[in-house]
Amino acid sequence: MKTFADLIHPVTPEAFAGLRGEPLHIPAEPGAPKRSIMEWATLNRLLTQVSNWTPANLKLVHNGEPVAADRYCIVARTEAGPVLRPSPAKVEVLLASGASLILDEVRDLTPDIQALSETLGQEFAALIGANLYCSFGGVQGFGTHYDLHDVFAIHCEGEKVWRLYRNRAPDPVAPPSEADPRAYYTATRGPLVREVVMRPGDVLYLPRGWYHDALATEGVSLHLTISVTPLYGRILFSLLEQAAMQDPAFRAWLPPAQAEDGKALSAHLARLADRLAAIIKSPFFGDEIAMTQARLLPRPPRYALPERPSLTFYRPTGLMGPITRGPASAAMDWAYSQASFAIEDLSAQFDFVPEAALRQAVAEAERAGALQRL
Repeated sequence: MKTFADLIHPVTPEAFAGLRGEPLHIPAEPGAPKRSIMEWATLNRLLTQVSNWTPANLKLVHNGEPVAADRYCIVARTEAGPVLRPSPAKVEVLLASGASLILDEVRDLTPDIQALSETLGQEFAALIGANLYCSFGGVQGFGTHYDLHDVFAIHCEGEKVWRLYRNRAPDPVAPPSEADPRAYYTATRGPLVREVVMRPGDVLYLPRGWYHDALATEGVSLHLTISVTPLYGRILFSLLEQAAMQDPAFRAWLPPAQAEDGKALSAHLARLADRLAAIIKSPFFGDEIAMTQARLLPRPPRYALPERPSLTFYRPTGLMGPITRGPASAAMDWAYSQASFAIEDLSAQFDFVPEAALRQAVAEAERAGALQRL
């Protein structure tokens, strides 16, 4: 699955965009290559790498309740000192009793999951998370709930029934604050409207806020969920504060509310509102949004050992450089502020900017005489 179109095939990206917040079940096509992203043999091999797992990324849930770490972890002795690690033997005993296994933050666990995560991050300009869920028939891991992000569930092994309810929370950004969330979800989910049987290769899309729960039918099931969390309007407030405080008008005292029967304050606020509107509409504020989105998408990790990279140094000349747009603009501002720098360090400092964009910006600055290669 190299592209978003591969993930949702035979549904087209255009058709997906027309869903308008509705769930979508995409069964595996008969005779087509299965959307295979995790199998039992691979999962077992990864789980035996016990030094990679902690109670923070390997969890157990039984009938909707998390299993306490001390029930499945041991204190392992290491050269760096004692550390808490899941015990394979204890985990297996709890799985035998029906607990569900959850592996959190697995987006870099395998090349396939990593590639799919990068694809969805680019498609939606979003923060991406990936979790694996192993459940046993007839025992429910999580009760009814909704998520604060969009979900793509890719079924890998076995079968699982997902139950979708009528109600949807309107674009939630925080979990319910009720003392008993499980009772709240049950009371507000509405009637059951659809059951989706997920089989290997199936994909299920759920928009954020959609009430659902899932139950393995028989045997054991395995699925991967990819969480997709783009930016939303709240980010404007923090970015606007940073931009507005560069303008002296926003640092001036506000008039007293009683002055001129309130007219002085109203006029002052109206002027500030106009300035805020101008900031939001400016292309430079758009660049800030683009850069903030880019920070959600770190450059794919890579190593090239035993190769030892060489460093290419530049220094600013003091001449005005060309205007750089997009996320690379912040990187170039940093470059011009240095006495000298290596382009490789520039790339490391701004790992959310595509390396090709950085090298192009440096090359343009060098041609303009603003940077000189050392």
